Amino acid sequence: MTVDGFAMSGTGFLDIPEPNAEAQHVFDEDVAEVGYVMNLSRLWAYQPATLTGLFELLGQIASAQELDVRQRGILVAACASAYGDSYCALMWGSRLAEATDARTASAVLRDDGDSGLTVSERAMASWARKVARDPNHTSAADVQALCDAGFGDAQIFAITAFVALRIAFSTVNDALGVRPDGQLRSTAPEGRARRGHLGTSDRRASPLPVDLGLVLVV
Repeated sequence: MTVDGFAMSGTGFLDIPEPNAEAQHVFDEDVAEVGYVMNLSRLWAYQPATLTGLFELLGQIASAQELDVRQRGILVAACASAYGDSYCALMWGSRLAEATDARTASAVLRDDGDSGLTVSERAMASWARKVARDPNHTSAADVQALCDAGFGDAQIFAITAFVALRIAFSTVNDALGVRPDGQLRSTAPEGRARRGHLGTSDRRASPLPVDLGLVLVV
């Protein structure tokens, strides 16, 4: 594929590096988990130890505050859609649909009332969007809303750090042009799909031909 006169692959603007043993381990984990090697893993083959360390850090944060798959799915889906990261929105919209249902995942991805979420989950999703969109304009009132929803200071710090690290991950992927895997794009049934667009990591291609809230489980 060529965009703006430059050749571009699913892994973005950089050539695919020759995988070392660490990168191959990441590839093998992808195949075991989702059945194929993800484009983002091929990109991060330049520094596979950094990728592993990033996800270990995210895991530490989640474990320390016992964030389950549903809560992580809400945070990542809300953050990714607000930030404009179609890759993580597709991946985690699918996971959130499994943990909840397609309608709930769609509401989170589209910031459409967050139907199907509890009061605390709605507060969590709202905070993730604020951090993703403009962290310099959050306020004490925003934090108080989290407190009113039942979150303590340690939990607020944890979900903020979790979202911030996800944004850092998305920033690298988006800046270097990595695109969602074809397997992710094909997970929505054609009969129920409609054209949508989530922004940066797919802005160099045509709009996504999927309803992100109706993606099947990867």
